[in-house]
Amino acid sequence: MNSEHDSHEPYTYAKAGVSIDSGNALVKAIAPLAKATRRAGANADLGGFGGFFDLRAAGFKDPLLVAANDGVGTKLKLAIESGKHDGVGIDLVAMCANDLVVQGAEPLFFLDYYATGKLDNDVAVAVVASIAQGCKIAGCALIGGETAEMPGMYTDGDYDLAGFCVGAVERDQVLTADRVAAGDVILGLASSGVHSNGFSLVRRLAVDKGWSLHAPAPFDASRTLIDALMAPTRIYVKPLLPLIRSRKINALAHITGGGLLENIPRVLPEGLHAVVNADAWPQPALMRFLQEQGHIEPAEMARTFNCGIGMAVVVAPDQVEAVTAALTAAGEVVHRIGHIIPGDKGCTVQARAETWGANAGWKATHIG
Repeated sequence: MNSEHDSHEPYTYAKAGVSIDSGNALVKAIAPLAKATRRAGANADLGGFGGFFDLRAAGFKDPLLVAANDGVGTKLKLAIESGKHDGVGIDLVAMCANDLVVQGAEPLFFLDYYATGKLDNDVAVAVVASIAQGCKIAGCALIGGETAEMPGMYTDGDYDLAGFCVGAVERDQVLTADRVAAGDVILGLASSGVHSNGFSLVRRLAVDKGWSLHAPAPFDASRTLIDALMAPTRIYVKPLLPLIRSRKINALAHITGGGLLENIPRVLPEGLHAVVNADAWPQPALMRFLQEQGHIEPAEMARTFNCGIGMAVVVAPDQVEAVTAALTAAGEVVHRIGHIIPGDKGCTVQARAETWGANAGWKATHIG
């Protein structure tokens, strides 16, 4: 009698597609990566059922805890298809850590979730190494995570990522909307590329337009198109924290899904409106390329992509010079991109005809 499984042959987890030995080997391989992210408050090794963090050892007196979780989105598909896994972990940390710092919080520790159909240790180690690199940039400790091998849930080579980050902020340093006032200035910190939003559209364009991803980028012959697209999300934590603690910043908006139009209103109180001048900074060549390839309307660009601005920083007029100088000294590219006026809570992005290839001067407004 022939069958896929002899009735007398013992069943094992390995024959079902899950290798415990591979999982153990992965933990052994990534333990030094996690250890390299240690910081005050987090000194334990991987392997326990949970990770401890000592807030007092980290120097906090009256802290509030702030938590964020996120993923990398369909940028992962591009990583899998291109074999470029060494930056997506930075994206994962950035999406969480940048969301914490906009509350005024310092990211303290990070946990990751890596799920796949069949564990490929080389890929998994590359991904976790980039998560550890992101944690070092953000100043948080990688204190644990979960690796899930689930045959049948994912196609060959596929994997998914999720991240969870906890931060803390002293109670009197929390950034809230009531700090923002009419007349405040909006500064924009340059992004490193597409970051981790809009990749469903990017991937659609890549297929429809037949892009040669491994050829030199049409807008930058010094690097391939795939390298330009996969540039990791910039992590803004360390340059911003000292300014938050010295009360030089009134609000911060992480420019992710929803772009400039929908993210800036999230940090405004009722009765105030943000006006952004898109002529105030040069549109990155990558953004111009995406717009031209997809014939994307300017307003759609401002809602889908970060358009070259990864973080919006709201400051009082008398703090503009000091904050700009401090952020520039910390390595950020800073643009004065707008201001706050009385009006319905929302954001207007406007520009001249030449900006982003528009046929006429344009304006897009989001209320909410």
